[in-house]
Amino acid sequence: MSAPMMPFIDLSAQRARIVDKIEAAVRKVIHHGAYIMGPEVFELEKQLGSFCGAKHVISCASGTDALTLVLLAKGVKPGVAVLCPSFTFAATAEAVALLGGTPYFVDVLPDTFNMDPASLEAGIVEARRAGLEPAGVIAVDLFGQPADYAAIEPICAREGLWLLCDAAQSFGAAYHGRKLGTFGLATTTSFFPAKPLGAYGDGGAVFTDDAELAEVLRSLRVHGQGVDKYDNVRIGVTGRLDTIQAAVLLEKLAIFPDEIRARDAIAARYSEGLRAVAVPPVVAAGCESVWAQYTIRLEPGQRDGLVAALKDAGIPTACYYPVPLHRQTAYRAFPCVGGTLAATDQLAQEVLSLPMHPYLAAEAQDRIIGAAIKHLG
Repeated sequence: MSAPMMPFIDLSAQRARIVDKIEAAVRKVIHHGAYIMGPEVFELEKQLGSFCGAKHVISCASGTDALTLVLLAKGVKPGVAVLCPSFTFAATAEAVALLGGTPYFVDVLPDTFNMDPASLEAGIVEARRAGLEPAGVIAVDLFGQPADYAAIEPICAREGLWLLCDAAQSFGAAYHGRKLGTFGLATTTSFFPAKPLGAYGDGGAVFTDDAELAEVLRSLRVHGQGVDKYDNVRIGVTGRLDTIQAAVLLEKLAIFPDEIRARDAIAARYSEGLRAVAVPPVVAAGCESVWAQYTIRLEPGQRDGLVAALKDAGIPTACYYPVPLHRQTAYRAFPCVGGTLAATDQLAQEVLSLPMHPYLAAEAQDRIIGAAIKHLG
């Protein structure tokens, strides 16, 4: 008989830490009744900006909405190519395709899992040869670690492309001393409950230092309104963050720095314990990760056996991402660099994510490490 399953992400442990503050914050919203665009929304935007250093923060209904709002503002349409990695969640490419644009898939680096700058450069050339207009790049900070912005930003500048940073998994991380939220034209994030900074439902935000873009984004998230909701100056969407979610996020943001430190310590302990039997994730020099996932690489053919062994020991796992976007039904018709993405395809066969959250006790982690060594050693 299998052992009882431990949580992959223990949101209940976090809730127990701040339950009184969360419940008081939610009651406050219920009492004042401003459920949409209430004062907590604007306070959250202010505090998020202070946390990461962005001049403007525009909260919204989800991480996908955050991406879509920026792409709407930049006029993505048929004939426009936006270069993005294939080794990521569908939302990155989905936002481009929904507006009629072409997501042009580029490869990733096998050690950091993030966009390969050389593949990006090749993709820009290919897109132009195919008659597309390369307009922008979406760099994804996968599993919590920043992409290589020192390499990517100069490419975008040289080629006249805007850069959108998809920090759905990485808000709170830093790149060479700068918090994410201050790179490129804009940065987007998600507050999905499982994210390092998660709400009790969907939510997202856009960060930018561009005042003109921020003004357009605030209009777009409320149906393209001008001076009021009956003065629609552009085609927009319903993209607002609920006030109750903002209230929850304010309380979670207060403990977020402490949780990031805990995640980092847990990741270091994993790497020390597992490096003899698996390839631990690499954090590039100058980078800080928030460890949205702790993802190891295994030898070909090892993953299924380890998943089964850990499941028998009551340990859940997850595979991000077993089928990369360029091989999925909805996206396989879109182009990818060179017609194939070698590192992406390889990683899809090798990666496995282990339980990761700030409240993972040492005893539980020892159980995970021990079970993995027992099977792989």
